[in-house]
Amino acid sequence: MSIEVGKTVTGTISGLANFGAFIDLEDNKTGLVHISEVSNKFIENINEALTVGEKVAVKVLSISEDGKIALSIKKAEGNEPKNHKNTKETYKKEIPVRSPRPTREQPKATKDFDALMSSFLKDSEDRLISLRRNTEGKRGGRGGRRG
Repeated sequence: MSIEVGKTVTGTISGLANFGAFIDLEDNKTGLVHISEVSNKFIENINEALTVGEKVAVKVLSISEDGKIALSIKKAEGNEPKNHKNTKETYKKEIPVRSPRPTREQPKATKDFDALMSSFLKDSEDRLISLRRNTEGKRGGRGGRRG
């Protein structure tokens, strides 16, 4: 029986690391189960979930060109979350929608150019005064002006 992507096979845990477990498969091949593919629950220490020498059923997720085999225990056991689709629509539903920022009153299109320019200059001057007030005391230096 050959190892193919999507198949569920049985293997023996040959080693444990902080990031996952190495599984000995048939034909003297070894695959890796990443710690995130062991269980649907959070696993901080893989040694608490698995032991060396234990036989486990694993699902083959991928086989890279250089022969590395990615495995999953949780998908082999059918512990995948039901009806979970990783689509943009699902993702958008999970993100709370923020309300738009309050905006300043937009000048009406019926105003003439002089009125618009006057309004812009007033707003601009107000912003500059506020900016100067906020940054005046924050400038570094060695005690005062040079002169």
